[in-house]
Amino acid sequence: MTRYIIRRLLQAIPVLIIISVILFALMMNMGDPVASMSGGRSVTRSADRERLTRQLGLDKPIYIQYLYWLIGNDWTKVDLNGDGVAETPGIRKGVLRGDFGMSLSIRGKSVVEVIGERLPNTLLLMIAAEVFIILGALLIGIFSALHQYSMWDNIITTVTFIFYSMPIFFIALLSMYLFGVLFKQWGLPYLPTVGMFDPKVGQTPGQVATHMVLPVLSIALISFAAYSRYVRSTMLEVMNQDYIRTARSKGLQRRDIIFIHALKNASLPIVTVVGLDLPLLLGGAIVTERIFAWPGMGRLFLDQVGRSDTPVVMGILMMIAFAVIIFQIITDIAYAFLDPRIRYGT
Repeated sequence: MTRYIIRRLLQAIPVLIIISVILFALMMNMGDPVASMSGGRSVTRSADRERLTRQLGLDKPIYIQYLYWLIGNDWTKVDLNGDGVAETPGIRKGVLRGDFGMSLSIRGKSVVEVIGERLPNTLLLMIAAEVFIILGALLIGIFSALHQYSMWDNIITTVTFIFYSMPIFFIALLSMYLFGVLFKQWGLPYLPTVGMFDPKVGQTPGQVATHMVLPVLSIALISFAAYSRYVRSTMLEVMNQDYIRTARSKGLQRRDIIFIHALKNASLPIVTVVGLDLPLLLGGAIVTERIFAWPGMGRLFLDQVGRSDTPVVMGILMMIAFAVIIFQIITDIAYAFLDPRIRYGT
């Protein structure tokens, strides 16, 4: 297993390099980094634009700019106002040494600092949603598989597919209107619709928990259908296997057969889906965070793309790419744990 993990990590190096080249080429052809450095103001004087372009290294060929981003360069600060005072630190060490540079649109903050401020908020929201989705989908999927083609199975299938067919923005706005507006008009306890906490109260655990309800619910309702159908189909397949019939013939309790023998083998497709979803948690839910004004990674990504903040956007995208590779390795390890027939040898 150790050899397999080392081999996979070594194979990930060229993959990450190829991904970074593609993303860098795309980002350098989007927007105007010079305008981002000037706080969104248009730099009209040709002398100022040439000075900023030269100090940012934008006058170099794109492969030289990529090398600056990857391994660093020899300039340290940018004279933004042309008054001889260097204000904003530039990229000095390079990504290979853990330095993603400074944000172009947020003065005085590095990419790591900008991402570090938003990442905990996204993880709090997305992990809560993922746990809710997995537990709910397991219960719904197992129940549907054990009551195949019953009235309850048909009702669950219909309801889940209705929610799955709805776009996330519609579910989010509908939940805001129902639980935030109508409940307040009816005199019922209502839920907050925007932000992470009420500024008048402060960022208390209770405030954060109540503000999380609607975003988590919106994300979960869409994913319930896909996850529960995976659980249902795999449980139906496993329950017809010979070893399950053998366990029944030995007189084992139904609960032990389902949760010990059947569910462990039926969970392999779910592990695959979760392994693909978990890395995307780092990127946040762009639509959900925008609608509910949740200060997370998805909202940060959307804002910085609009500002052509290449270092921050590249930092977010490379973090997601690295997380995808790591979680795929973890998924393969989970396969070997769940299914003893899987072995990663030489």
